Amino acid sequence: MDTEELKTLVVSEIDTRRQQLNELSLKIHANPETAFQEVKSATWLAEYMKENGFSIEQGICGLATAFRASYGQGKPAIAILAEYDALPKLGHACGHNLIATSAVGAGVASKLAMDRFGGTILVIGTPGEEMYGGKVIMANKGAFDDVDIAMMVHPAGLNTAATRFLACQTLEVEFFGKAAHAAARPEVGINALEAMLQSFAAINSLRQHIKDSARIHGIITDGGEAANIVPAHTAGKFIVRAEDDDYLDELKERVINCFIGAATASGARLEYKWAEVRYAPLRSNLTLARLFRRNLQSLGRRVHLYDPRIGIGSSDIGNVSQLVPSIHPLIAIAPAKMVTHSPQFAETAASEAGTKGLLDAAKALAMTVVELVANPGAVAGVKEEFGQGRVSG
Repeated sequence: MDTEELKTLVVSEIDTRRQQLNELSLKIHANPETAFQEVKSATWLAEYMKENGFSIEQGICGLATAFRASYGQGKPAIAILAEYDALPKLGHACGHNLIATSAVGAGVASKLAMDRFGGTILVIGTPGEEMYGGKVIMANKGAFDDVDIAMMVHPAGLNTAATRFLACQTLEVEFFGKAAHAAARPEVGINALEAMLQSFAAINSLRQHIKDSARIHGIITDGGEAANIVPAHTAGKFIVRAEDDDYLDELKERVINCFIGAATASGARLEYKWAEVRYAPLRSNLTLARLFRRNLQSLGRRVHLYDPRIGIGSSDIGNVSQLVPSIHPLIAIAPAKMVTHSPQFAETAASEAGTKGLLDAAKALAMTVVELVANPGAVAGVKEEFGQGRVSG
């Protein structure tokens, strides 16, 4: 059996499982669970893999809702990553139900390639992508140490084989002032809210003088108790993003100086804490991306290698990509103008277009697995690029 015949078989295998995969996707969508609370979703996904002949490890890396499903033995070990956490209040407005289901669908279909050529197919359940960086924790605990290649596909409004993600880190800030009657004795108060507002103003000024791709954004989580009381406490949460780790370090220092200046001007006391989890920039492996692109195109989709219309965010797969060759393609399930993290995208993630996206993603992933295990030279090419340290972008 040649490679093209096997690719036809894995596509057919996914088609025969269309109803199963769609039902699993809709079940996850109807039961949204936020970061590290994905008990039902992780259980359903692991059970599906076990029913289809995979060995299952649950609760890996000290994360109750992380899992590892494996089939086959030896090299190459190819991991397909599943995300399944939802957004607070919005549910699956990032389409992680589709990411998870396309991963397990591709994993099961890839068994045919392992049986024919050898190697190991892994489906790794990675919880808490939104804000908490589950993959960062898992990477630090060795979850990807024996992985040769990692892939996943994210729903979007466009088809691309490669993406760019920024390094980022979250910052929590508090100002402590002194309460006073805002009308009768304002002169004895220290206004913590003014310190926070001055910080925002300073950051707005800083934005004029940072690199185009860098981002600083935040919210006030505590702005005071009442309008007639000088606020004695304010708090905020910010995210700082940059194209590379070195510039992120520089930008972090400049951002903190905005808060220090506001504290000095207002007299409020500043406390801040950077998150322990830090997202790394994504190294998109272009050799691997081109393989995936060709397979997705064979399904009738027009696929860009990159698309400049896509906004740049951050994801914890960036940390995985620093360890092993990785790709994070996008598959269109909605019009290009529709944004993720919106109620409209949440609806689309449970639509017929969403189902078509998860099936095509699963097929393209499985076909790429076939090419990799059937052709040792393909794996060598992917690893050669990774070894040269080429960073996409």
